[in-house]
Amino acid sequence: MSRENERLTRRYTSEILPIIGPERDIPAPDVGTDEKNMAWMMDTYSVNAGFSVPGVVTGKPIVLGGSLGRTSATGDGVAISTREALKDLGIKVEGATVAIQGFGKVGYWAAVALESMGMKVVAVSDVSGGVKDFGSIAELRSHIATGATLSTYEKGEQITNDQLLHLDVDVLVPAALADAINHQSAKEIKAKIVVEGANAPTTPEGDQIMRDKGILVIPDILANSGGVIVSYFEWVQDKQNYFWSADEVRENLDSMMMRAFAEVRALVKERKVSWRDAAMMIGVSRVAEAHKLRGLYP
Repeated sequence: MSRENERLTRRYTSEILPIIGPERDIPAPDVGTDEKNMAWMMDTYSVNAGFSVPGVVTGKPIVLGGSLGRTSATGDGVAISTREALKDLGIKVEGATVAIQGFGKVGYWAAVALESMGMKVVAVSDVSGGVKDFGSIAELRSHIATGATLSTYEKGEQITNDQLLHLDVDVLVPAALADAINHQSAKEIKAKIVVEGANAPTTPEGDQIMRDKGILVIPDILANSGGVIVSYFEWVQDKQNYFWSADEVRENLDSMMMRAFAEVRALVKERKVSWRDAAMMIGVSRVAEAHKLRGLYP
Protein backbone atom coordinates (compact mmCIF):
# COMPACT_ATOMS: atom_id res chain seq x y z
CA MET A 1 0.00 0.00 0.00
CA SER A 2 1.25 3.48 -0.85
CA ARG A 3 2.07 6.07 1.79
CA GLU A 4 -0.93 8.09 0.62
CA ASN A 5 -3.29 5.16 1.17
CA GLU A 6 -1.74 4.53 4.58
CA ARG A 7 -2.23 8.21 5.44
CA LEU A 8 -5.90 8.06 4.40
CA THR A 9 -6.42 4.89 6.40
CA ARG A 10 -5.05 6.47 9.54
CA ARG A 11 -7.00 9.70 8.95
CA TYR A 12 -10.20 7.68 8.65
CA THR A 13 -9.64 5.89 11.94
CA SER A 14 -8.44 8.96 13.84
CA GLU A 15 -10.99 11.50 12.54
CA ILE A 16 -14.02 9.69 11.10
CA LEU A 17 -14.51 6.63 13.30
CA PRO A 18 -14.62 8.66 16.53
CA ILE A 19 -17.55 10.58 15.05
CA ILE A 20 -19.63 7.64 13.79
CA GLY A 21 -18.68 5.38 16.71
CA PRO A 22 -17.19 1.88 16.62
CA GLU A 23 -20.53 0.07 16.95
CA ARG A 24 -22.50 2.03 14.36
CA ASP A 25 -20.42 1.27 11.29
CA ILE A 26 -17.79 -1.44 11.64
CA PRO A 27 -15.42 -1.56 8.63
CA ALA A 28 -14.20 -4.83 7.15
CA PRO A 29 -11.82 -5.63 4.27
CA ASP A 30 -13.04 -4.99 0.74
CA VAL A 31 -11.49 -4.47 -2.69
CA GLY A 32 -7.88 -3.33 -2.28
CA THR A 33 -7.71 -3.83 1.49
CA ASP A 34 -6.70 -6.72 3.72
CA GLU A 35 -6.08 -7.65 7.35
CA LYS A 36 -3.02 -5.38 7.47
CA ASN A 37 -5.21 -2.34 6.78
CA MET A 38 -7.68 -3.47 9.42
CA ALA A 39 -4.82 -3.77 11.92
CA TRP A 40 -3.78 -0.17 11.14
CA MET A 41 -7.33 1.05 11.67
CA MET A 42 -7.68 -0.76 14.98
CA ASP A 43 -4.29 0.52 16.15
CA THR A 44 -5.02 4.15 15.22
CA TYR A 45 -8.44 4.12 16.88
CA SER A 46 -7.06 2.40 19.99
CA VAL A 47 -4.21 4.93 20.32
CA ASN A 48 -6.71 7.78 20.18
CA ALA A 49 -9.04 6.02 22.63
CA GLY A 50 -6.21 5.37 25.06
CA PHE A 51 -6.86 1.63 25.28
CA SER A 52 -7.16 -1.35 22.94
CA VAL A 53 -10.48 -1.54 21.06
CA PRO A 54 -10.28 -4.70 18.91
CA GLY A 55 -14.00 -4.63 18.02
CA VAL A 56 -13.75 -1.32 16.14
CA VAL A 57 -13.02 -3.17 12.87
CA THR A 58 -13.24 -6.75 11.65
CA GLY A 59 -11.12 -8.85 9.34
CA LYS A 60 -8.10 -8.31 11.59
CA PRO A 61 -5.11 -10.65 11.99
CA ILE A 62 -5.91 -13.49 14.40
CA VAL A 63 -3.32 -12.29 16.92
CA LEU A 64 -5.08 -8.90 17.13
CA GLY A 65 -8.54 -10.29 17.77
CA GLY A 66 -9.48 -11.54 14.32
CA SER A 67 -11.70 -14.55 13.83
CA LEU A 68 -10.77 -17.90 12.38
CA GLY A 69 -12.68 -18.36 9.14
CA ARG A 70 -13.07 -14.65 8.37
CA THR A 71 -10.71 -14.67 5.39
CA SER A 72 -12.68 -17.33 3.55
CA ALA A 73 -16.12 -16.38 4.89
CA THR A 74 -17.58 -14.61 1.85
CA GLY A 75 -16.50 -17.42 -0.47
CA ASP A 76 -17.80 -20.00 2.01
CA GLY A 77 -21.19 -18.26 2.02
CA VAL A 78 -21.26 -18.29 -1.78
CA ALA A 79 -20.58 -22.03 -1.74
CA ILE A 80 -23.36 -22.66 0.79
CA SER A 81 -25.79 -20.65 -1.35
CA THR A 82 -24.72 -22.57 -4.44
CA ARG A 83 -25.22 -25.91 -2.73
CA GLU A 84 -28.72 -25.00 -1.60
CA ALA A 85 -29.68 -23.51 -4.97
CA LEU A 86 -28.65 -26.73 -6.73
CA LYS A 87 -30.80 -28.73 -4.34
CA ASP A 88 -33.69 -26.37 -5.01
CA LEU A 89 -33.54 -27.12 -8.74
CA GLY A 90 -33.01 -30.81 -8.17
CA ILE A 91 -29.48 -30.77 -9.60
CA LYS A 92 -27.03 -33.17 -7.99
CA VAL A 93 -24.39 -31.27 -6.03
CA GLU A 94 -21.69 -33.84 -6.64
CA GLY A 95 -20.19 -33.12 -10.03
CA ALA A 96 -22.13 -29.91 -10.71
CA THR A 97 -20.07 -27.58 -12.92
CA VAL A 98 -19.21 -24.02 -11.91
CA ALA A 99 -17.55 -21.05 -13.65
CA ILE A 100 -16.24 -18.23 -11.46
CA GLN A 101 -15.53 -14.71 -12.66
CA GLY A 102 -12.97 -13.30 -10.25
CA PHE A 103 -10.17 -15.07 -8.40
CA GLY A 104 -9.57 -12.80 -5.43
CA LYS A 105 -10.89 -12.67 -1.87
CA VAL A 106 -14.26 -14.09 -2.90
CA GLY A 107 -13.64 -16.12 -6.05
CA TYR A 108 -10.65 -18.09 -4.80
CA TRP A 109 -12.21 -19.10 -1.50
CA ALA A 110 -15.51 -19.89 -3.20
CA ALA A 111 -13.64 -22.21 -5.57
CA VAL A 112 -11.98 -23.99 -2.65
CA ALA A 113 -15.27 -24.41 -0.79
CA LEU A 114 -17.22 -25.48 -3.88
CA GLU A 115 -14.73 -28.21 -4.72
CA SER A 116 -14.73 -29.39 -1.10
CA MET A 117 -18.50 -29.92 -1.49
CA GLY A 118 -17.95 -32.07 -4.58
CA MET A 119 -18.62 -29.54 -7.33
CA LYS A 120 -16.30 -29.06 -10.28
CA VAL A 121 -14.89 -25.59 -10.97
CA VAL A 122 -14.26 -25.69 -14.71
CA ALA A 123 -13.19 -22.07 -15.32
CA VAL A 124 -12.01 -19.01 -13.43
CA SER A 125 -10.89 -15.53 -14.45
CA ASP A 126 -9.25 -12.37 -13.20
CA VAL A 127 -8.92 -8.89 -14.70
CA SER A 128 -6.49 -10.20 -17.34
CA GLY A 129 -8.74 -12.95 -18.65
CA GLY A 130 -9.66 -16.49 -17.77
CA VAL A 131 -8.70 -20.13 -18.09
CA LYS A 132 -10.77 -23.30 -18.31
CA ASP A 133 -9.92 -26.96 -17.98
CA PHE A 134 -6.93 -26.04 -15.82
CA GLY A 135 -4.92 -28.28 -13.50
CA SER A 136 -6.09 -27.43 -9.99
CA ILE A 137 -7.18 -24.52 -7.84
CA ALA A 138 -4.01 -24.91 -5.75
CA GLU A 139 -1.81 -24.63 -8.85
CA LEU A 140 -3.68 -21.52 -10.00
CA ARG A 141 -3.23 -19.97 -6.57
CA SER A 142 0.50 -20.70 -6.61
CA HIS A 143 0.74 -19.07 -10.04
CA ILE A 144 -1.09 -15.94 -8.85
CA ALA A 145 1.05 -15.77 -5.70
CA THR A 146 4.12 -15.07 -7.85
CA GLY A 147 2.53 -11.83 -9.03
CA ALA A 148 1.44 -13.28 -12.35
CA THR A 149 -2.05 -13.15 -13.84
CA LEU A 150 -4.26 -15.93 -15.15
CA SER A 151 -3.55 -14.81 -18.72
CA THR A 152 -0.03 -16.20 -18.35
CA TYR A 153 -1.10 -19.58 -16.94
CA GLU A 154 0.06 -22.19 -19.43
CA LYS A 155 -2.15 -25.12 -18.48
CA GLY A 156 -5.70 -25.27 -19.77
CA GLU A 157 -7.41 -23.11 -22.39
CA GLN A 158 -7.27 -19.31 -22.27
CA ILE A 159 -10.65 -17.54 -22.50
CA THR A 160 -11.93 -14.00 -22.07
CA ASN A 161 -14.13 -12.81 -19.21
CA ASP A 162 -17.10 -12.60 -21.59
CA GLN A 163 -16.51 -16.17 -22.75
CA LEU A 164 -16.46 -17.33 -19.14
CA LEU A 165 -19.85 -15.72 -18.50
CA HIS A 166 -21.30 -17.65 -21.44
CA LEU A 167 -19.98 -21.13 -20.68
CA ASP A 168 -22.49 -24.00 -20.59
CA VAL A 169 -22.27 -24.77 -16.86
CA ASP A 170 -24.69 -25.49 -14.04
CA VAL A 171 -23.62 -22.48 -11.98
CA LEU A 172 -22.10 -19.10 -12.80
CA VAL A 173 -20.54 -17.12 -9.95
CA PRO A 174 -19.81 -13.45 -10.81
CA ALA A 175 -17.31 -12.62 -8.04
CA ALA A 176 -15.42 -9.69 -9.53
CA LEU A 177 -16.77 -6.15 -9.85
CA ALA A 178 -20.18 -4.54 -10.34
CA ASP A 179 -22.24 -4.59 -13.58
CA ALA A 180 -20.53 -7.63 -15.11
CA ILE A 181 -23.90 -9.05 -16.16
CA ASN A 182 -25.70 -6.37 -18.17
CA HIS A 183 -28.21 -6.12 -21.01
CA GLN A 184 -25.62 -7.47 -23.44
CA SER A 185 -23.80 -10.19 -21.51
CA ALA A 186 -26.99 -11.59 -19.93
CA LYS A 187 -28.42 -12.63 -23.29
CA GLU A 188 -25.84 -15.38 -23.81
CA ILE A 189 -25.69 -16.77 -20.28
CA LYS A 190 -26.35 -20.53 -20.34
CA ALA A 191 -25.96 -21.34 -16.65
CA LYS A 192 -29.01 -22.61 -14.83
CA ILE A 193 -28.06 -20.74 -11.64
CA VAL A 194 -26.25 -17.44 -11.06
CA VAL A 195 -24.90 -16.92 -7.54
CA GLU A 196 -23.76 -13.34 -6.99
CA GLY A 197 -20.44 -13.32 -5.15
CA ALA A 198 -19.60 -9.69 -5.96
CA ASN A 199 -21.55 -6.64 -4.86
CA ALA A 200 -24.12 -5.65 -7.50
CA PRO A 201 -22.63 -7.72 -10.35
CA THR A 202 -25.93 -7.57 -12.24
CA THR A 203 -27.62 -4.52 -13.72
CA PRO A 204 -31.43 -4.22 -13.58
CA GLU A 205 -31.60 -4.88 -17.33
CA GLY A 206 -29.42 -7.94 -17.04
CA ASP A 207 -31.49 -9.18 -14.12
CA GLN A 208 -34.71 -8.93 -16.11
CA ILE A 209 -33.23 -10.81 -19.05
CA MET A 210 -32.12 -13.68 -16.81
CA ARG A 211 -35.51 -13.73 -15.12
CA ASP A 212 -37.21 -14.01 -18.51
CA LYS A 213 -34.87 -16.88 -19.40
CA GLY A 214 -35.79 -18.75 -16.23
CA ILE A 215 -32.33 -18.55 -14.68
CA LEU A 216 -32.32 -18.80 -10.88
CA VAL A 217 -30.41 -15.79 -9.53
CA ILE A 218 -29.32 -15.86 -5.89
CA PRO A 219 -28.80 -12.15 -5.12
CA ASP A 220 -25.70 -10.68 -3.53
CA ILE A 221 -27.58 -9.54 -0.42
CA LEU A 222 -27.98 -13.25 0.40
CA ALA A 223 -25.24 -15.07 -1.51
CA ASN A 224 -22.23 -13.01 -0.38
CA SER A 225 -23.41 -12.29 3.16
CA GLY A 226 -20.98 -14.81 4.66
CA GLY A 227 -18.33 -12.13 5.12
CA VAL A 228 -20.68 -9.85 7.02
CA ILE A 229 -21.91 -12.74 9.14
CA VAL A 230 -18.43 -13.80 10.22
CA SER A 231 -17.50 -10.13 10.76
CA TYR A 232 -20.38 -10.11 13.23
CA PHE A 233 -19.00 -13.29 14.80
CA GLU A 234 -15.61 -11.58 15.10
CA TRP A 235 -17.18 -8.55 16.79
CA VAL A 236 -19.01 -10.83 19.23
CA GLN A 237 -15.79 -12.68 20.05
CA ASP A 238 -13.93 -9.40 20.59
CA LYS A 239 -16.68 -8.19 22.93
CA GLN A 240 -16.54 -11.37 24.97
CA ASN A 241 -12.77 -11.79 24.69
CA TYR A 242 -13.54 -15.43 23.99
CA PHE A 243 -12.63 -16.89 20.63
CA TRP A 244 -14.23 -19.77 18.77
CA SER A 245 -12.66 -22.69 16.95
CA ALA A 246 -12.67 -22.82 13.16
CA ASP A 247 -15.31 -25.56 13.30
CA GLU A 248 -17.57 -23.43 15.49
CA VAL A 249 -17.30 -20.51 13.08
CA ARG A 250 -18.00 -22.78 10.11
CA GLU A 251 -20.99 -24.45 11.76
CA ASN A 252 -22.52 -21.15 12.88
CA LEU A 253 -22.03 -19.63 9.42
CA ASP A 254 -23.68 -22.61 7.75
CA SER A 255 -26.58 -22.47 10.19
CA MET A 256 -27.20 -18.76 9.69
CA MET A 257 -26.87 -18.94 5.90
CA MET A 258 -29.24 -21.93 5.77
CA ARG A 259 -31.82 -20.10 7.87
CA ALA A 260 -31.64 -16.99 5.69
CA PHE A 261 -31.83 -19.09 2.52
CA ALA A 262 -34.91 -20.91 3.81
CA GLU A 263 -36.65 -17.64 4.72
CA VAL A 264 -36.08 -16.18 1.27
CA ARG A 265 -37.15 -19.41 -0.42
CA ALA A 266 -40.38 -19.47 1.57
CA LEU A 267 -41.26 -15.90 0.57
CA VAL A 268 -40.43 -16.62 -3.08
CA LYS A 269 -42.94 -19.46 -3.09
CA GLU A 270 -45.55 -17.58 -1.06
CA ARG A 271 -45.51 -14.32 -3.02
CA LYS A 272 -44.39 -15.64 -6.42
CA VAL A 273 -41.55 -13.10 -6.65
CA SER A 274 -37.88 -13.33 -7.60
CA TRP A 275 -35.23 -14.24 -5.06
CA ARG A 276 -33.86 -10.69 -5.27
CA ASP A 277 -37.25 -9.16 -4.55
CA ALA A 278 -37.91 -11.62 -1.73
CA ALA A 279 -34.58 -10.88 -0.03
CA MET A 280 -35.22 -7.14 -0.28
CA MET A 281 -38.76 -7.52 1.03
CA ILE A 282 -37.53 -9.39 4.09
CA GLY A 283 -34.84 -6.79 4.80
CA VAL A 284 -37.16 -3.80 4.42
CA SER A 285 -39.94 -5.43 6.46
CA ARG A 286 -37.58 -6.14 9.35
CA VAL A 287 -36.32 -2.57 9.46
CA ALA A 288 -39.90 -1.26 9.25
CA GLU A 289 -41.08 -3.58 12.04
CA ALA A 290 -38.19 -2.61 14.31
CA HIS A 291 -38.87 1.07 13.65
CA LYS A 292 -42.55 0.58 14.43
CA LEU A 293 -41.85 -1.25 17.70
CA ARG A 294 -39.27 1.26 18.89
CA GLY A 295 -41.45 4.27 18.15
CA LEU A 296 -40.41 7.65 16.83
CA TYR A 297 -38.03 9.72 18.93
CA PRO A 298 -37.69 12.58 19.13
